[in-house]
Amino acid sequence: MDKIRVMLVDDHVLVREGTRELLERENDLDVVAEAGDGEEAVQQANAHDPDVILMDVALPKLNGLEATKQIKAQKPEVAVLMLTAYDDDEYILAFLEVGASGYLLKDASTEDLIRAIRTVHAGDSVLHPAVTRKVIDHFRRVAKGLEDEKGKPIVTQLTDRELQVLEWAARGQTNREIAGVLCISPRTVQVHMGNICGKLGVGSRTEAVLYAVREGWLSLEDIC
Repeated sequence: MDKIRVMLVDDHVLVREGTRELLERENDLDVVAEAGDGEEAVQQANAHDPDVILMDVALPKLNGLEATKQIKAQKPEVAVLMLTAYDDDEYILAFLEVGASGYLLKDASTEDLIRAIRTVHAGDSVLHPAVTRKVIDHFRRVAKGLEDEKGKPIVTQLTDRELQVLEWAARGQTNREIAGVLCISPRTVQVHMGNICGKLGVGSRTEAVLYAVREGWLSLEDIC
């Protein structure tokens, strides 16, 4: 079994050492690189081709947001998982908008972190419960999209099946769970998600969900 290649980005050496020790206890995880600042993170991502990057927000030289933006522009297939103490709305939304696959706070348990790494590597997204609440509250305030005569959001870009997949993704369901609900294969769900991202011009399911909520295509009452 191929191991998940992980890169750690944090300006505190002790944090990186401790995280490496925890992750390498797992048979399917391999820490292939570390970086102590944003510029080094971009360089190391290009040099080592990690599958998942654990990224902090506050970094020297180049902050975590700009580093994530540059890495995703060069390597859109890399899953960036934020692991930080910052839970400010502007940080959360900004990172999700540039393509981060998840956002965890540093009070998360080791089990939650390991599960999150495996989840984002599988193509799903992860949000800390406190972060999920902030995202939903934000879009409850700003989402206004167009509605038809029955009060349903108008969606012209996505098929009915694609919208169903996106709705279940917004509820935090994995590809396998969505497949079970819709009676299709996980591979078919993956294809639908790829088509959705392509049509919307986004790089991850998290961005797709944010796009749809912002445009009013998804009802927050339905996905909460």
